[in-house]
Amino acid sequence: MRVAAARFVFVTVLLDWLIVGIMSPVFPKLLLELDGGKMSGTAAISGGFATAFALVAFFMSPVLGVLSDRYGRRPVILLSNVGSAIDCLILALAPNVWWLFLGRVLSGATAASATACAAYIADVTEPEKRAGAFGMISAGFGIGFAVGPAVGGVLAGYGTRVPFYLAALLMLVSAAYGLFVLPESLGPEKRRTAIDWKRANPLGALVLLRRHRELSGLVTSLFCSNLAVQSFSVFVLYTIDRFAWNERANGFGLAFFGALSVVSAILVGRLTARFGGRAVAAAGFAFGAVGFIVYGLAPTGWLFACGLPLTGLWAIAGSPVQSAMTRRVGPTEQGELQGAIGSVRSIALIVGPSFFTLLFAAVTARAGNPFVGAPWFLGASLLVCAAAFALSAMRPEPSPEPEASALAA
Repeated sequence: MRVAAARFVFVTVLLDWLIVGIMSPVFPKLLLELDGGKMSGTAAISGGFATAFALVAFFMSPVLGVLSDRYGRRPVILLSNVGSAIDCLILALAPNVWWLFLGRVLSGATAASATACAAYIADVTEPEKRAGAFGMISAGFGIGFAVGPAVGGVLAGYGTRVPFYLAALLMLVSAAYGLFVLPESLGPEKRRTAIDWKRANPLGALVLLRRHRELSGLVTSLFCSNLAVQSFSVFVLYTIDRFAWNERANGFGLAFFGALSVVSAILVGRLTARFGGRAVAAAGFAFGAVGFIVYGLAPTGWLFACGLPLTGLWAIAGSPVQSAMTRRVGPTEQGELQGAIGSVRSIALIVGPSFFTLLFAAVTARAGNPFVGAPWFLGASLLVCAAAFALSAMRPEPSPEPEASALAA
């Protein structure tokens, strides 16, 4: 992999999650302002926005994945960056809730940079090194989420809209930089000769998973893990309601979580080489589940914060699972695989945010509800399921019987 291209892929993922991080402590506050300030109603609307984003991404992710198999990864990545910049500008200028909704829909339509970047990594990395390479993507996520919330929390002091203008500028700079330094990773001889639109619709993309039945356990683990991620859709609302955290406190709390994710992502390649992908994935899911339990039980903000390093270590679980999936398909199917993975993640996004935010709205509708931590306990249960499916699917091949080995000799 050329150094400049590797840096750009890393920077693209970093900026994507930097923007997510910048918006994470600010967007709920902006939504509260435009919606009139009622917590339970805003929680329900927030979940609806996330579902709309996921529905659009569900239909577009496999389309862009298949297009990247036909025309290359580069144009998909660059167009996604430009689309993200436009989305941020719409959010910055939104005069009402409906404009925020439009921005979320557009963001869903262009949210393919991670998919294309993952396919890019698979194109240029040897199979045995992909866990470490996908760890690089996770590191970009972690750094973005470490720096972004702190930046968003600080900039919100100058105005709720200011962080969105910065996010738009960063994505435009990224697109301009990539235009000059990013080479194409998928040579003409490896591209599909024609677009099979059956593979470019959400259900068509999932046909790949049906063709490769050996992916079923890994896909189920991925789905459960991504569904658990959606519990974070209530993070800011939860801390505002329970502990009266402001944008700055939420920003630095999420930044701390992101910093631990960076450490985890940097270490995942070495950990996988030392202990194997199966053990690393199991440990990551276990850390995440315990962290969620701490969130749900914490009576104070300081105790709640104690769960952040545990959920940060959850980041080591994803790369071994994704790496195991790429080794089970051919080189001409990597973009389609990433599109299918994107569809699975989108299904989790469709189901998760609305469910978690509605659950949160229900448990906060009555003051003093003892089940207020229910969203976090549900997230922990999902991670236990993710670990079970991953451990089953990544079970090592049995050693040959001594007699059989002797006969073979």
